[in-house]
Amino acid sequence: MKVGVIGLGNIGGFVAQNLVADGHDVSVFDLDAGRVAAVGGATACSTVADLAASVDITILSLPTPAVVGAVADEWVGGAPAGAVLVDLSTNDPDVVRELGERLAESDHRLVEAPLTGGAVGAEKRSLVFMVGGDDDAVARVLPVLEPLGRATFHVGGLGLGNTIKLVNSLIAFTTAWVSLEGLSIAKKAGIDVQAAVEVLRTATGGNYFLNQQVEGIDTRGRPTQFALELAAKDAGLIVGQGERLGMPTPAGSAVHQVLDQAVADGLGAADWSDLVSAAEQQLGVELRWNV
Repeated sequence: MKVGVIGLGNIGGFVAQNLVADGHDVSVFDLDAGRVAAVGGATACSTVADLAASVDITILSLPTPAVVGAVADEWVGGAPAGAVLVDLSTNDPDVVRELGERLAESDHRLVEAPLTGGAVGAEKRSLVFMVGGDDDAVARVLPVLEPLGRATFHVGGLGLGNTIKLVNSLIAFTTAWVSLEGLSIAKKAGIDVQAAVEVLRTATGGNYFLNQQVEGIDTRGRPTQFALELAAKDAGLIVGQGERLGMPTPAGSAVHQVLDQAVADGLGAADWSDLVSAAEQQLGVELRWNV
């Protein structure tokens, strides 16, 4: 299949490489020439419109709803009638629906497919896609998406893919922060982190962060795969979705404040794993696995 990829960052670069490995005719575009050159076997395009004109399905992996909208406007200028745009970005559900309506007016289709799994998941084909869109458009893109991950869920129409992605992020963000907050209370009161984790894993406080990630808290400054500033953006989308649905999001609002503070404290470009550094700054206690 003729597939384009726009945005060759931590996710898009590996997606493009795997599409080439799957035998697709892949065209790529990114403002960073080095990222383009890194995708062996793909055709480099000089503009978004040129890429759109040469493929049937275009995949976006971009940082914000505003960037997605701007690129989509350029894409429409070159894409043939019936072409499908697939947005992997975490986006605002209302923005997704509005974009889908705009594209339909020019006889183009939109499928949203926000994901979890990060750069490692993109490289190792262990992504989880949460798909929204019309049945026929989704059916066209599933043969491209499914080999890239370990699970693909079509949850309904446009906007619902990002809705469930935001729900997943709400639970992941708050669980990680509450775990760090709880460990900070324990440490400040005189219980070592490892001892506290052993109790919590055995009792009822265990969760994904405590069971799978906490032992890595001593490693700081990892190469950024998912920046804290992007997490803060996503937390803002969570709160905004709650407001549109007419419901409060107290946990979402709290973690949004935490992440905004991390950005204000200079950690915006840091990887999500450095949330522990944000906890240390905001809670005033050092958290170490090995002491």
